[in-house]
Amino acid sequence: MNARFSKNIPGICLVEVEGVLLGGDEIDELRDVITQAVDAGCGKLIIDFTGVSHMNSAAVGVLVSAVTSYARRQWQVRLCGVSKPVYNVLAITKLNLVFELAKTREEAINSFA
Repeated sequence: MNARFSKNIPGICLVEVEGVLLGGDEIDELRDVITQAVDAGCGKLIIDFTGVSHMNSAAVGVLVSAVTSYARRQWQVRLCGVSKPVYNVLAITKLNLVFELAKTREEAINSFA
């Protein structure tokens, strides 16, 4: 798994995730990258899952923690590029109703307006 944090969109931070999120080091890497965004004061965060083929409950836990942390600060998080298998995990856990999902990065950016 590979996760990158960037601030290349004015006023919005981006976390790009690639690979599979099935526990272990990749979950720690995702948590660390999201923590970087929080520490950088990113009030608007997009987590781009375009490159993620599968994830499990450990990844869901990291995402729930991120959304909770952001909500406490009255900040906003969007997920975009969610594949069908990843969406199925969110739907089974009913978290598709909690996370704000966008099909594309551009749609996620526009949703902050």
